[in-house]
Amino acid sequence: MTNNNEVQVLKLTLHDKLIGYLAGFQNGRNVLTFAEEFIADPSRSTFSLITHPDFPNVDKLISEPWARNHRLHPILSNLLPEGSLRELLTQGLKTHPDNEFQLFSYLGQDLPGALIAAPMSPDEVPHHLFAKYGGIKAVEIETPNSANKFSLAGVQMKFSMKEMDGRYQISRSGELGDWIIKTPSIKHKNVPLNEYTSMVLAQLADINIPDVKLIELAKLDNLPPINLPEEKYAFAIRRFDRADTQRIHMEDFAQVLIKYPREKYNSANYEQIGKIIYQYTGDGLANAQQLAKRLLVNILLANGDAHLKNWSLLYKDQITPELSPAYDILTTRVYMGDEKEYALNMGKTKKWYEANMPHFEVWSKKSNIPWRAIKPHLESTIEKARALWPNALKDLPMDDEHKELLKKHWKLLHEDFQIQTT
Repeated sequence: MTNNNEVQVLKLTLHDKLIGYLAGFQNGRNVLTFAEEFIADPSRSTFSLITHPDFPNVDKLISEPWARNHRLHPILSNLLPEGSLRELLTQGLKTHPDNEFQLFSYLGQDLPGALIAAPMSPDEVPHHLFAKYGGIKAVEIETPNSANKFSLAGVQMKFSMKEMDGRYQISRSGELGDWIIKTPSIKHKNVPLNEYTSMVLAQLADINIPDVKLIELAKLDNLPPINLPEEKYAFAIRRFDRADTQRIHMEDFAQVLIKYPREKYNSANYEQIGKIIYQYTGDGLANAQQLAKRLLVNILLANGDAHLKNWSLLYKDQITPELSPAYDILTTRVYMGDEKEYALNMGKTKKWYEANMPHFEVWSKKSNIPWRAIKPHLESTIEKARALWPNALKDLPMDDEHKELLKKHWKLLHEDFQIQTT
């Protein structure tokens, strides 16, 4: 029988410093309470941009508990996997996909970024946490045993894996994975080849990306029982939130803007991302220039999926945000039929084939970024794409049919961004 007076508690730490406590009540209410020592520390590590000491109204934001029903607060909810991976995990846990506290508890040792969520025994829980509730009793958190302890948001099947002697294993028992491995899709053809090709092309146009490679499926060990198509390769991208045994904190823009994953397409625009990156990151102008180039490359590569969760801030010094390397760039157009739009509004349009330099100028001005500092970088990016992409594409492993669709896309773009092929 469920006892509504019982509560389970997780201790949240960041770089070995206490952040606060996440309480999961039996009625489905979840409450994050920040620790007094975190609130009072002016040099504290950045848990989220909105908790940075220089962020507007930060003292008020973190002085009160963050409470939600069933779902966790968006900053925590966005750390959990979506789609098929969530279904796989919740089946193993024998819980409902919306029971985010249990999922968070289970995955708390290898979340994206540097946050760690550890179960607390009842005698460790501070009494003051529940003083105002009356009659509340902390209870043990039962942690099921399973090999698949990792958390990566996204709708594809992807796993945090450790490379050992040329083979890849799902990280176990607190060991940190150093690669994200995306297996082929049973719904769409040759996705790993598409993403690898798109990321390499992006890098040729001066986009900052992590190491990427294709890995034979035969070199992936201890995968859970999932359906895989008759394809040879998985796509691998090095985790930029890991460095050997160190965790580097990060957050995506759904977290930054306090949006749930379901809101990632319709609750913001690229101007909002531009404003935040220019105003709050360490090298605001350089990060904004890289952002502009990525926006252009997403148009050039017919990537319609650059939503809020596909842009992130990285906290290498534990405090100051920088734009993370690019990830999840692929030519979605080849799978989406008549797709003609990018994910969020930019410069008064979402349409690839309308977008031109004046749209980027509108975006720049609305983001409060000097256009004179953006335009040369866009010109450099399109010059590199025109000079390098047509020949590079010939030798890259993208499916031939997809290559033809991409080349057709290049010819349909506005003349500011067209790429000619022979």
